[in-house]
Amino acid sequence: MLKMKRLSETYDMKVYTDTGEYFGDIEESILMQTKIFGWRVRATKNSFLSGVLGSAKGVIVPHQLVKSIGDVMIISKAAVPNFSHDEPQE
Repeated sequence: MLKMKRLSETYDMKVYTDTGEYFGDIEESILMQTKIFGWRVRATKNSFLSGVLGSAKGVIVPHQLVKSIGDVMIISKAAVPNFSHDEPQE
């Protein structure tokens, strides 16, 4: 059964990757007309994002990468910023 949630219930919700890493907290939802386009996730202390982003405050996660929303939000590991492609290959 599909359960509905109000957008206001998602603010400050904890976000985890599908591999179980704490990613950050929901700061804002991004709407395009009447559909959710994405989620602004704030890098919080001890989150995976705070270690990866450094001085940046967060990222925008496309809604297509959200797997589940309940007591917490589960996102695909594909949403995790990957900076390894900038390193030269040997």
